[in-house]
Amino acid sequence: MTTLSAGAINRATLARQLLLERADVGVVGAVGQLVGMQGQEAKHPYVGLWSRLVGFADEQLTKAVEDREVVRATLFRGTLHLVTAADYLRFRSTIGPILEAGLKLLGDRAEGLDVGEVVKAARKILAKEPLTFTEVRDALVEQFPGVNDRALGFCTRMMVPLVMFPTDTRWGWPSNARFTPAEEWLGAKIRQAAVPEELVVRYLEAFGPATPADFQTWSGLPKAKPLFDKLELEQFKDENGKTLYDVPEAPRPDAETPAPVRFLPEFDNLLLAHAKRERIIADEHRPAVFTKNLRIKSTYTVDGLVAGLWTAEKKRGVATLTLTPFGRTLKKTAAELEREGSALLRFLEPDAKTYEVVTAS
Repeated sequence: MTTLSAGAINRATLARQLLLERADVGVVGAVGQLVGMQGQEAKHPYVGLWSRLVGFADEQLTKAVEDREVVRATLFRGTLHLVTAADYLRFRSTIGPILEAGLKLLGDRAEGLDVGEVVKAARKILAKEPLTFTEVRDALVEQFPGVNDRALGFCTRMMVPLVMFPTDTRWGWPSNARFTPAEEWLGAKIRQAAVPEELVVRYLEAFGPATPADFQTWSGLPKAKPLFDKLELEQFKDENGKTLYDVPEAPRPDAETPAPVRFLPEFDNLLLAHAKRERIIADEHRPAVFTKNLRIKSTYTVDGLVAGLWTAEKKRGVATLTLTPFGRTLKKTAAELEREGSALLRFLEPDAKTYEVVTAS
């Protein structure tokens, strides 16, 4: 069995994540290749696509959303994701058991919660018009006055297939977006039969080579090893002797393939899609990126690995990108970071008068 070096695993993953070179593909094709992008906040997928696509403009993603080719909805791991409409319809039932199991997180707050009745009531309420979850909870409390309002809202979010209703804002959705039934919005039915094996293949195409534990971490689905065993997959070893699985003929570039500087948004799936994440970030740097309140900070990569954090802000017409490196930055790398960072700033703040890239002291 062939052994893949850490560098080879890194480059294979970056290639599939469209991070070795910007891809000249459309937004829908890119989101499909990535099997979705985590979208806890509306802006993050826009930044992620800017780093991955040739000539990306935010209007391209906004149009795909308006055309109902891409949706933002609760899916993998029970978190908000930007996915193609086709993938949402195909995989929602596959992920359904994970969303239902998430109700256990309610604990004592679930006292008196009749899931079937709440789902029925929520569907009826949302069939009238798109609503924020505050509005959904308020309407449900009127019908279920003895049940915790957060439990009512969480039950609706997990159990009723919904998509976020877009608005005419730059990033597609306001912070307190409204939700609407997915099937009505898309004019199509959700596939009822689960297709977990197909999801494994799509995962490997986007994040492989990887282990069943990696797939479980990304998808939330348990007991993945039998799914891998059913498929005709190639097998490799990493440098620690662990078996990695991959789809045949997937891109696996040489470990020495150049990897340009790239800026990743908060919650980028590249940092969330594996049980062990050394392929993209050293263990010693993880505490600086993965916060105790479950946020994943914006990062930048150098030679394919996370090398620091970035933040951007605009004050009095000046847009500033602040870099916080984890170690010493070579002069050549600093120049590359400034070029790429300046371009990112112009994407984020097109109306700024001046642009600055600075390094935190």
